[in-house]
Parts: sequence; structure tokens; C-alpha cells
Amino acid sequence: MFKEFKQFVARGNVLDLAVAVIMGAAFGPIVTSLVNDLLMPPIGLIVGKVDFANLFINLSSTHYATLKEAKAAGAPTLNYGLFLNTVVNFVIIAFVVFLIVQQVNRMKKPEPASPPTTKDCPLCLSTIPMGAKKCSHCTADLPAPA
Repeated sequence: MFKEFKQFVARGNVLDLAVAVIMGAAFGPIVTSLVNDLLMPPIGLIVGKVDFANLFINLSSTHYATLKEAKAAGAPTLNYGLFLNTVVNFVIIAFVVFLIVQQVNRMKKPEPASPPTTKDCPLCLSTIPMGAKKCSHCTADLPAPA
């Protein structure tokens, strides 16, 4: 059983997946910081000095000035500003993954085209094996391959 596990782990796909998960885990906080600390503040300034991380809908009857106050009081809130930040995070990560996959696909060599294994009968147009001398559908004698 240990030998099978060792073979499983030694396969390239498993190691590639492990590296991708570790890199993704390291990349996530960087993108989160990029969005929260560099992108959203200027966007908030442009749209009217709005702090997206502090946008929320208070579901209780008590008024709270900030999301931090509402959370400290245990009030139910809909945190749509944090949701917007998370959506921007996702879009950036999805775009970067798209770019990486696109580059990897460009580096891969195209698969060589395999020779055809079937052909069409010239009389009945049925698909038959390439080496057939007689059509199995209409029983016509086929010309010898060139």
C-alpha cells in the first residue's frame, strides 16, 4: 500500500496540483491586500469618498455609524461593501489564472495528428475501417488503397 501511495504522489499531476494549491494560498492574501489597500480606496474616492469595506445595511432597529460598531454590538448586517471587495478579489484571481493557463497552453506542443482509422465507402457513404476490401454495408468491392 505504501508503494502505491508513493507512485501516486510521484506522478507529475499530483505534485503540480500541490504546488498550485500552495501558490494559490500565498497569492490570495496579496490580491486581497491589493484590492483592499490599493484599488478600492481610489475607487471609493472617485465615487464620492466611500469606504467600500464599511458599506452595510443594518437589519436591527438600532443605528450604528460603522460596520465595526454593528459587529461589536452583535447586530445583524448585510455587508455588501465587503462582498464587493471579495468580488473584485475573485475577478483579479480568475483573470490571473486565465493568463497563466493561456501561457501554458501556448507553450505546449500540439499533438501530432494521428492517421485516420476509417474511411467512407464510395458507393453507400457508410463509414468503414481503413483496411477494408469490401464494404460491410453494401458489400461493394472497394478499390485497393493507393
